[in-house]
Amino acid sequence: MAGRNGKQTVRNMLLSMAVIGIVVAGIYIFIPHDDSEKPVKRVDYRVELLTARRAAPYPVAAPQGLPKSWKPTSVRYNGADHDSWHLGFLDPAGEYVTVKQSTGKPSEFIESATQDARKTERTQEIAGKTWHRYQGSRYDALVLQDKGATTVVAGTASFRQLTAMAESLEMKRTPVETSV
Repeated sequence: MAGRNGKQTVRNMLLSMAVIGIVVAGIYIFIPHDDSEKPVKRVDYRVELLTARRAAPYPVAAPQGLPKSWKPTSVRYNGADHDSWHLGFLDPAGEYVTVKQSTGKPSEFIESATQDARKTERTQEIAGKTWHRYQGSRYDALVLQDKGATTVVAGTASFRQLTAMAESLEMKRTPVETSV
């Protein structure tokens, strides 16, 4: 009988391991996971900023003094599209914040840049200028209409983070040098 109990013990152990293997395989297959997701790369926007500040007919906005925990992720300037400027960031919590500027029709630009957010009654004074708050289902935003262009700071981040971005903005133009 001793030999039979030993074979049964090994058999039961193998059956238990097979059941556990099936359960683990089922969990792996049915629980969503994405092994291919890569972290968003940090972009260097200095060249595009210099180009935009030379080409745009308005002072182009870019942050100064933001902590390194703010990660620049996208940048573009398009002179043919109402001199539009775009600079995207992830804030320290991983929420999206974008700075957009344009000389296009303000109502159309604001609607597009804020992802259809609606103007509220609230305003904020930032660096001596009045910014209007917008709230939406996708983005909240701060909007400034000044010096021939509309500036929008929008995203999925909180108004606190949107305000931090707006407070850090330096708006300036770089005159094109001419040789005599």
